[in-house]
Amino acid sequence: MLATLSDALVLLVNFDHRLLEIVGLSLRVSLSALLIGILLGLPLGALLAVSSFPGRGAVNVALNALMGLPSVVVGVLVYLALSRSGPFGSYGLLFSPRAMVIAQTLLALPLIAAVGRQIVEDAWKEYAPELSLIGISRWQTVVLLLSDCRFSLSVAALAGLGRVMSEVGAVMIVGGNIDGYTRVMTTAIALETAKGDLALSIALGLVLMSIILSLNVAAYGLRSWATRRYG
Repeated sequence: MLATLSDALVLLVNFDHRLLEIVGLSLRVSLSALLIGILLGLPLGALLAVSSFPGRGAVNVALNALMGLPSVVVGVLVYLALSRSGPFGSYGLLFSPRAMVIAQTLLALPLIAAVGRQIVEDAWKEYAPELSLIGISRWQTVVLLLSDCRFSLSVAALAGLGRVMSEVGAVMIVGGNIDGYTRVMTTAIALETAKGDLALSIALGLVLMSIILSLNVAAYGLRSWATRRYG
């Protein structure tokens, strides 16, 4: 174990090209999916928070249920949609980083929307009388509440990031885990462990944990700063 850990540290210190290539692709895919999930999920969650319509409860239940959607199910659905016989097969997206972004976006979006809805809903209960009296439109209300809750909504972003960066099944299915093209940290860890290359697996695991820990620390610091400044 000590020898394997030592080899992993050597890979990190020497900036091994395989390691950098895998980490770089992982960050591009996951951050792209996270950005799309935020741009779509937060407005959707906020809109559900301030809206009242028949079936709203069922929509919220469905959204919460989708938070735990198995990644392999998403992977199979995206695979079918992007395969040659699927509705989007002509675009040639299967086994590409773009297919992985699509799969990860579908995993992150419900989680971000559900967490964002709860945060905005709590703020809406506090501001509803004043905002209703002003008479602003629903979309203006959504924008205002998203802006007011922007620091708290970092929780939703972090939840989405954790979901996409730790995901294996969907990206393995739609990306194919192709060396130098669609191999990301989680799929590489699974493959290299099976092959017995534990040094690379541990090095990638350390990088993955460091990234997630650093982002959580940054988000905590941001929320603490906002609390001190805005009360």
